[in-house]
Amino acid sequence: MMTIITRRALTAGLAAMAAFPARADTAALEEAARKEGSLTWYIAQVDSETAELMGRAFTQQYPGIKVSVIRTTGQVAYERLTQDLKNNAPQCDVFSTTDIAHMPALMKRNALANYTPENAAFISPAFQGLGEPGFYYPSTSTLMVMIVNNQKVKPEEAPKSWTDLLDPRWKGRCAFGHPGFSGYVGVWTVAMRKLYGWDYFEKLAKNNPRIGRSGNDPITLLNAGECVVGLGPLGTSLQSQDKGNPISVVYPADGSILCVGPSAVMASAPHPNAGRLFANWLMSIDFAKICAEARIDSVRAEVPPKAGAKPLSEVKLLKLTTAELGKQVPEVIEQWRDTFI
Repeated sequence: MMTIITRRALTAGLAAMAAFPARADTAALEEAARKEGSLTWYIAQVDSETAELMGRAFTQQYPGIKVSVIRTTGQVAYERLTQDLKNNAPQCDVFSTTDIAHMPALMKRNALANYTPENAAFISPAFQGLGEPGFYYPSTSTLMVMIVNNQKVKPEEAPKSWTDLLDPRWKGRCAFGHPGFSGYVGVWTVAMRKLYGWDYFEKLAKNNPRIGRSGNDPITLLNAGECVVGLGPLGTSLQSQDKGNPISVVYPADGSILCVGPSAVMASAPHPNAGRLFANWLMSIDFAKICAEARIDSVRAEVPPKAGAKPLSEVKLLKLTTAELGKQVPEVIEQWRDTFI
């Protein structure tokens, strides 16, 4: 459950949004979207509670257009989407993934609508070029960082770099997600292999880590005290910290992994106008404010992160290209399955 402060802040923000009149250049799209009345959003970039809140926020700003939220992990969302396409049974209007490599693959299938949201022009320079103009654009981002149970690990004892997680003292006490389910964990795995080679994971396996599915599973394990260190998305880790859980975030000295969450309207969208209006909203100031309140990094420079999170300009970042991820995520998934039996 969200804190009372967070709920109040979000409620106030939504009320302010509802007061804004429709822009003339989106009025026709909004009218067409209202006639459709709903849209379906496949989303992996945030947890279920936050995704539902975002859907309600859109409906509050655009009354009469309901958002059906389908939240799963990145790879599961993609598998569901491709199954829909294979069966010629489209359900998804807007697809928001944690693995940017999904988008070029969907483009090859002509599965993405050719649409340029008005708000795409206002994305922060840090995210320009991390999409494909006319097809998909960054809508959120997060960092993959280390997390620590601060009731069981003193600050001076906490790991400072990714290689510190190989220390035998963390044997059986370290938690990770799985790249076969989580797009963000897939990005992190590619980054670690690029930085240290697969030998890093061979050594990690000797520490007998706890491996879940979602990138958020380690947070649950640390909160319960079943593990004391691990890998986590910055946004949901800070959300957990805000709720009073014993989680601390460590920005690794050897680099935090920048994970971009892109969104696109599907070419076969059952509600194409509502989908386009929603995709445009995902790059708006209004959505960025909701992201910041929910501890998700927005792609609008006008909206800074809340206190407790560092601006990207102050973080050592490890970045990967879409081409690298498209080729290497499937490779590391297979390697992971062979190593962590």
